[in-house]
Amino acid sequence: MPLKLHHLRPAPGAKTERTRVGRGEGSKGKTAGRGTKGTGARKNTPQNFEGGQMPLHMRLPKLRGFKNPFRVEYQVVNVAKLGELFPEGGEVGVADLVAKGAVRDGNLVKVLGSGELSVALQVSAHAFSASAKSKIEAAGGTATQL
Repeated sequence: MPLKLHHLRPAPGAKTERTRVGRGEGSKGKTAGRGTKGTGARKNTPQNFEGGQMPLHMRLPKLRGFKNPFRVEYQVVNVAKLGELFPEGGEVGVADLVAKGAVRDGNLVKVLGSGELSVALQVSAHAFSASAKSKIEAAGGTATQL
């Protein structure tokens, strides 16, 4: 007699019925995997409940300053660095600074006044400190804000 599709059965023991706990003494009843007594054996508790200990969200400080969403971050270049990178003087733009590796591309650049400058530079950047502007102009250059 040939084997037909309706003769196929799963192997014995391959399919077992799901255990329904807490449904009477004859079928894994009683504590239903919850142990004996205590909060865990009773109704639900929040997942983050700490057993009456002061909870984490109350232990942490409530307010500490704030983050200004409109803060403008500049990449800074000092006047002394400009003198080192461009000893022959001339035009200095943001693209030139990126090419020399002084700043990263795509960010705003601010020139700060730390150090000395001896060559005349025509610097164009997004921002200048007052001391940087005066040092560049004292050396015979110009500071142009973009």
